[in-house]
Amino acid sequence: MSRSSSTLPLPEIGGQLANGKSNHSTPLLPMPMTEPGYDERECSCPREFYQRAELNTSLFFEDCKRSIDFVLAYKINVHEPTEEENAEKRRVFQENLINQGLELEFTQKEQIYFVKIHAPLEVLRRYAEILKLRMPMKEIPGLSAVNRSTKSVYSSLKTVCQFFLRNIYVDERFFPKRAHRFTAIYSRDKEYLFDIRQDCFFTTAVRSRIVEFILDRQRFPAKRHNDMAFGIERLVSEGVYCAAYPLHDGEINEVGTMRELLYTNWASVKKWYRYQPLDDIKEYFGVKIGLYFAWLGFYTYMLLLASIVGLICFLYSWFSLKNYVPVQDICLRSNENFTMCPLCDWCEFWNLKETCNYAKITYLIDNPSTIFFAVFMSFWATLFLELWKRYSAEITHRWDLTGFDVHEEHPRPQYLARLEHIEPTRTDYVTNMREPTVPFWRMKLPATVFSFSMVVLLIALAFVALVAVVVHRMSMLAALKVDGSGMTTSKAIVLAAASAAFVNLCLLYVLNYLYNHLAEYLTELEMWRTQTQFDDSLTLKIYLLQFVNYYASIFYIAFFKGKFVGHPGDYITVFRYRQEECLSGGCLTELCIQLAIIMIGKQAFNTILEVYLPMFWRKVLAIQVGLSRLFSNSVKPDKTKDERWMRDLKLLDWGPRSLFPEYLEMVLQYGFATIFVAAFPLAPFFALLNNILEMRLDAKKLLTHHKRPVSQRVRDIGVWYRILDCIGKLSVITNGFIIAFTSDMIPRLYYRWEKSKDGTLNGYLDFTLSEFRIADSDKLKSLAGDYSNITTCKYTDFREPPNSAKHYKLTSEFYIILACRLGFVVVFENSNSN
Repeated sequence: MSRSSSTLPLPEIGGQLANGKSNHSTPLLPMPMTEPGYDERECSCPREFYQRAELNTSLFFEDCKRSIDFVLAYKINVHEPTEEENAEKRRVFQENLINQGLELEFTQKEQIYFVKIHAPLEVLRRYAEILKLRMPMKEIPGLSAVNRSTKSVYSSLKTVCQFFLRNIYVDERFFPKRAHRFTAIYSRDKEYLFDIRQDCFFTTAVRSRIVEFILDRQRFPAKRHNDMAFGIERLVSEGVYCAAYPLHDGEINEVGTMRELLYTNWASVKKWYRYQPLDDIKEYFGVKIGLYFAWLGFYTYMLLLASIVGLICFLYSWFSLKNYVPVQDICLRSNENFTMCPLCDWCEFWNLKETCNYAKITYLIDNPSTIFFAVFMSFWATLFLELWKRYSAEITHRWDLTGFDVHEEHPRPQYLARLEHIEPTRTDYVTNMREPTVPFWRMKLPATVFSFSMVVLLIALAFVALVAVVVHRMSMLAALKVDGSGMTTSKAIVLAAASAAFVNLCLLYVLNYLYNHLAEYLTELEMWRTQTQFDDSLTLKIYLLQFVNYYASIFYIAFFKGKFVGHPGDYITVFRYRQEECLSGGCLTELCIQLAIIMIGKQAFNTILEVYLPMFWRKVLAIQVGLSRLFSNSVKPDKTKDERWMRDLKLLDWGPRSLFPEYLEMVLQYGFATIFVAAFPLAPFFALLNNILEMRLDAKKLLTHHKRPVSQRVRDIGVWYRILDCIGKLSVITNGFIIAFTSDMIPRLYYRWEKSKDGTLNGYLDFTLSEFRIADSDKLKSLAGDYSNITTCKYTDFREPPNSAKHYKLTSEFYIILACRLGFVVVFENSNSN
């Protein structure tokens, strides 16, 4: 590979390929023109400037014939030596673009220089073959008539409900159904299969994708030899260019444009009840973004059933609360006073009646409907993934993604640049490129070991943050109990739990910022060949780190807090400090508080950021490039002041991985709604409310605040499906253990069947409390002080009384209940796995 080459290596187009196959192109034959009356919607092309009543000249070169497929913008640097260097880089880079066959036009507006790029037909043909793009074939006569005459029983039944469903489905007045053409991998040798002379054969999305592919692989001069001195992304980061972007087809309020149509009839929150026009979204933004909105819409649709069942279970617990015997025992028993042992080394003795409100909240979460809802959500998670596979297969067939193979992807420019000093040793059998092999011992292994070590270190950092939150919660509880304000134990625990959850939420955002930047750097070191491999590795890293970051504190409360604390007089300490304890009834309420604050708080904060942060950065960008007067989206009558390429400059960039945070937010939410749903039955309901808003806000953000993304072709949602599948399996395990060990479900059932004389919960409260003699502990005697009337205190456990021969030892009921808990987990796991 020559170091002085002007472009990174591409497969040969003509002559003998590396695999020995001939690739001579036949001359372009004249094709028949479009017949009069032909409906352009039938060719599934975007209805951009092709169907306008008035031609928008700012989407074309000065001749109003050649379309602007990409725009480069730059400003003159006031520092003269730097500007001379930048000018030389631009000159060489633009010459390389011309050598690749692209046509350039230069314009200056308000000290900003624009380079408008047009890809001629010959360039589009050549690179469509290099990229192995699937293009629509000629229509087969009579096929559409056969399709229209075919009618199924389902379609007949569907017409009966059409009257009720027409306000829910996609409005065909604005988004008519598209005819779906057969496609094939484009080849100039078989050009007779394609209607290449049709205006929209190479759509604007395809054109921008081809031009970006060329821009990413052109070199520019550097002071010192630099393997990474190539690509438009590097030039923008170095300030040689301000931006590089394809154009929107108009303003969001410019009638007749696809952007206005999508903004008015899709991105509007008022249209929240309507199905999404996925085909039109795919045509305008590309397959990758289209699949994201298809998945988000399907996930939101499936949440509807889970939300309804969750609300029914919550209402059942609300109306049955007044008849729950243990709550009545705590709140209404007046002739007996339960003095409870202190919850920390500095806390005082407290009365069980203080936890009346806490016990009511606990029952709203921990009640007979909990086990039903947990089982239901386990089945729901499995059903969701199976139905998504079916729906995804339908979309894959409709958008003709079935023939897409990841091996058809070309190597990443960064990958080739880092291996430029290594001689090519193998030929890729799909792309026909001679490629080097990454040295395993010298590059691949050290990078992998270093990356793994850093991920382990970052996970350890998340556990350090967890310890900090635990210490904060314990300190807060102690401070609230000793400040002399007379606050009840119930209020103190709720306030301490809420305060710790907010601190945890703040730490989450700080660590997330660190994780995202480090994960991208580590993935770059691992030398992944294609963009799909790079994205999958980055996704797994960040999700693993985010999983530990978001769920560590929740797992701690669910499965560790209060489980191994010992008993009064013999507490198990960590670094000479007592561990946290749960109140009577377990830690389920604290778990619910932690879940609710992190989940709802995260969703609310992200929604605020998505609404206002793009506005802020757009204003900053407009001021930086001197276009603040163009900050409004109004359509001006004077077209010379309203060029499309100038107005799009003020919009924010949509990077190749901008969908990642959107997927991550939804998958984390999916974890909250499934993994711990037994502790928060309203999680699906709040997820549904958020997603209805999220879907439209994401659409509005894309259309209003961002430059038009370059189309990316993918086959499915990628590694996210495997992550969702793992979450579904994990949710079965976690919900089984939460019901068995965190809630009081099993002890209540055991008491009803084995201990209660009448099969009710009368006396259950006394059954769950054990007694401790204060004289047996010096620390408790000092806390009791002059209160000589306090001789014993109660604590939640199954232990022998102080006057027993085996005083303070675990009772036989503890082991029986433990066996029942373990048996329940086994039955729960197997019933859901089948």
